[in-house]
Amino acid sequence: MKNLFIIAVVSMMFTSCSNDSEDNPLPAYTVEGKWLWSPDPEDRTYANTMFEFVDGNVYTSYANCTNTNPCTDADFNALDATDRIPGVDTYTFDGNTLIWDEISRAVSFECDGGIMLNVNGYKLWRLNSDCN
Repeated sequence: MKNLFIIAVVSMMFTSCSNDSEDNPLPAYTVEGKWLWSPDPEDRTYANTMFEFVDGNVYTSYANCTNTNPCTDADFNALDATDRIPGVDTYTFDGNTLIWDEISRAVSFECDGGIMLNVNGYKLWRLNSDCN
């Protein structure tokens, strides 16, 4: 029994866990869905614009908000297709490059995919993500 324990300990010493990033890839996030834009890149509270990425199309809607009466997720959730402004942009996304209206943008994600960061400095918050 003692020998079995020693063999088990020795075999565990020679078995290691690798922490290579290739073995543990980053999660894949999508841009599909509703995203909020705020004129203050550090504060979602002032968001007044919603971009909706659906099947290769980007739709834009504006919520009726002010600095004294900021919008909530409920205000944006209440918007539907009839609230979209005229005109549609197109997009494709390959995991780290978003081509939006024929402009290529390198993007990354934070907050478990709830924040999309563009290399050019703008930030979008996923609607209902609880990311600030």
